[in-house]
Amino acid sequence: MALQLTTVLNSEQADAAATIEGPVLIIAGAGSGKTRMITYRIAYMLEQGIPQSEILALTFTNKAAAEMTERIRMITGKPMAKLTTSTFHAFGLAILKRHGSYLGYAKGFSVYDTSDKIGMLKASLVELQIDPKSVDLYSLAELISAVKTGRKKFSTDNMEYKPLYAEYNSHLKLYNAVDFDDLIMQPLVLFRDFPELLEYYRNRYRYILVDEFQDTSLQQYQLVYILASIHRNLCVVGDDDQSIYSWRGADFRNITNFEKDFPESKEIKLEQNYRSTGTIIQAANTLIKNNVKRKKKLLWTGDDKRGIIALSYPEDETQEADFIADKIKEVMIKNSLRYDNFGILLRTNNLLTAIEQALLSSNIPYTVSGGQSFFQRKEIKDIIAYLRVIANFDDEVSLLRIINTPKRGIGKSTLQFYRNIAEQKKCSLFSAISAASHAEDTGIRESIKRNSSELIDLIHLYKEQLFSKKNKTSLVKAMLTDISYKNHLIAEHPDNEQLAQWKIKNVDVFVSIIERWERNPDKKGDSLYDFLNSISLAGKTEPDQEAGKVNLMTVHASKGLEFHTVFLAGVEDHIIPHKRSLEEDPENIEEERRLFYVAITRARNNLYMTSCRTRKYMREVIDTVPSRFLIELPPELVEQPGEDTVADTESAVNYFELMRQKLIAGIS
Repeated sequence: MALQLTTVLNSEQADAAATIEGPVLIIAGAGSGKTRMITYRIAYMLEQGIPQSEILALTFTNKAAAEMTERIRMITGKPMAKLTTSTFHAFGLAILKRHGSYLGYAKGFSVYDTSDKIGMLKASLVELQIDPKSVDLYSLAELISAVKTGRKKFSTDNMEYKPLYAEYNSHLKLYNAVDFDDLIMQPLVLFRDFPELLEYYRNRYRYILVDEFQDTSLQQYQLVYILASIHRNLCVVGDDDQSIYSWRGADFRNITNFEKDFPESKEIKLEQNYRSTGTIIQAANTLIKNNVKRKKKLLWTGDDKRGIIALSYPEDETQEADFIADKIKEVMIKNSLRYDNFGILLRTNNLLTAIEQALLSSNIPYTVSGGQSFFQRKEIKDIIAYLRVIANFDDEVSLLRIINTPKRGIGKSTLQFYRNIAEQKKCSLFSAISAASHAEDTGIRESIKRNSSELIDLIHLYKEQLFSKKNKTSLVKAMLTDISYKNHLIAEHPDNEQLAQWKIKNVDVFVSIIERWERNPDKKGDSLYDFLNSISLAGKTEPDQEAGKVNLMTVHASKGLEFHTVFLAGVEDHIIPHKRSLEEDPENIEEERRLFYVAITRARNNLYMTSCRTRKYMREVIDTVPSRFLIELPPELVEQPGEDTVADTESAVNYFELMRQKLIAGIS
């Protein structure tokens, strides 16, 4: 049955979905139904006879990629086995899995996440005889990432870390590993050095679509550009007003780069908002117009329903948290809502504590997003490290993690002995331990040799079984029993049985994740390598977050979400806009405003903002100043303290003028 786009999409969406030849720039405002448009666009392409295998759709989360595939499958009623919908990093990984040998990577290389990267940096610093405690490891990790991706160069300010950069990268190669930056940068190297590979991928993917284009880095854009520069069928969908990730390399100027590189491109704007009330939309429009570097657009909605925008001034963070908890219960009862209809948004995580305490005191269930990933919990990292060593003997970071987990009596001196053997024989640490544990007269105590030998034998045993037998779930369970891991957790926490049991439960959840992965018909490959790569790429996502809970998160984590009622806490001038961000570069004010815009447009009906009069900072209580962004909102739309309805224009303007004077005085 032929797709009638105009019956399922508005006129602009239908135009965007039907324009499938040549370059297209789609400016999709907040809540404008872009995901619906994208899925119908791909379904329409398939109907027009374009093969699935020639389409590449790139986005930024595994969840978004999976949902895109599922929606297309539902529209077409056909399996999507040959359609590539992927995150940028998963796409880069797929290229390296297939062609990594061109760059010297062996099969089964490891993908290092942030914590692995920190471990590698520590090892590299020790190699250079620098005490890891003398440096800020996370700042160094950011520097190395910025240099690797071309966002920074070594200069007089940071030249001392150039040897560390070289040592870090040589360690990665030695341990047959890549970091997240390599998943974009190494495919670019492949395409530069091996033109035949570039030609292959150009011929394979003749139609490319990029979602959330404003979040792409210069390198991600470069990857897309070189693939699409010949056939020119590149569609990019984004909204520069929602570009909030410059700190991780995103560059909204890629929209300008696209227009320069594809001057024949067609531009289509999606401005009809299907999410929020007119009140929310008008406030968002008025705010974002203060940004100079943006594509002009004006969101509108056909829904004339009015929503609530309210501003409160609690005395401190405790009153702020109590207000939020009380208002949630009030709005929930009044509107017959569930707890998961509410989102509490924060500029920074250090505002969490008081709000969590208030929610707990009020018996309000909540979930924190954007916090520690499930896969970053110590007990989960331990099991993953075992699996990584089984998959890749050369993964030294993971080997060092498991060598004494559970305890095997292998101390620093023994470990240094093994390291010396590795250096002398120019072999991996795993090979050195294997050789020493089976050798005579090494000087190592027999009990330690026996424990080392048992670890090596266990790794070899499960290597053979996990790569030859299909049921990986039962094998991982058996391995955990063999190393007595649950007993290890109990022994680690002798005075806190509840904590030990919680960690054991997390281990059981992880085993169930393996089981679900094994049963998933859409998984990319069946091997242990494929499972480990899938969780490396999904490492920032909590598995199975429960419904029926208030959502507590940073504004950054809220991107792409929506709630009936949003609470935006800490609307103060040193928080949003963030003081440090403006100190680094005054031009960051526009990204801070975009962040405020994103927070506003998460609300469907109600937006409650709180700006404390005082706030505890470190050990001091400081007087605060309301955010300068508040005076950029239409005063007649904002309910003031003590008012039950929207303020009349005159009183609202007078109140905002007083606030403006306080703000100017505070900033100066």
